[in-house]
Amino acid sequence: MSCRDLRIWQEARVLSVDIHRMTITLLPKFEMFEEGGQMRRSIKSVRSTIVEGYGRRRYKPEFIRSLTYSRASCDETTDHLETLWETASLKDKPLYEDLHKRLQTLGKRLNLFIQSVERGHLTP
Repeated sequence: MSCRDLRIWQEARVLSVDIHRMTITLLPKFEMFEEGGQMRRSIKSVRSTIVEGYGRRRYKPEFIRSLTYSRASCDETTDHLETLWETASLKDKPLYEDLHKRLQTLGKRLNLFIQSVERGHLTP
C-alpha cells in the first residue's frame, strides 16, 4: 500500500490542483502573490505532510504529529479562502462554496484518520 491509496491524500491532491488553478487564474494580480501564494503553500502542505507522515507510520507519534500538521494546514487553507471571499478578491460564490465544503470534508476525514491511528492502527 502507498500513501497515494489513502482517500485523504487523494482528496488533498485534487484540492491542491484546483486551488492552485483558482489562485493563478481568478484572483487579482496582487492577491495572486499575497494571499494566493499563502493559500497554495498551505494546501500543498496538506498533501505533502500526509506523505511525510505515511513514510514514518511505523513511529506512531510521528505519524500522528504529521497528520496533525496536515490538519492544521487544512484549517489555514480554509482561513485563506475565507479571507479571499470576505475581501471580494474571490467573487465566484459557487466556487467558494465548493472549495469551502471540500476543505471542511477533508478536515473531518483527517480528524477521523488521526483518531484511527491514535486507537492503535500502525498502518492504514
